[in-house]
Amino acid sequence: MPHVIVKLWPGKSDEQKSRLADSITRGVTSILSYGDDAVSVAFEEVAPSDWTEQVYNPDILGKWNALAKEPGYGPGPTDQRSPS
Repeated sequence: MPHVIVKLWPGKSDEQKSRLADSITRGVTSILSYGDDAVSVAFEEVAPSDWTEQVYNPDILGKWNALAKEPGYGPGPTDQRSPS
């Protein structure tokens, strides 16, 4: 039962979020062979001033080895990014 949490800065419209949730759901169902009813998508808005403390440090830097896609900003664990 995949549950996808999208953390983002405030300011995106409900229509944009709905389209993104639909796109994520389509990707999960087609690639992982789950039914539409098995997928849930949530959005958590985080203010830019809180991003480092609430997202970057715990979810990105703290789980660096689990990232499927690294961000192009901020230092990595030892500032050694995967070769591009």
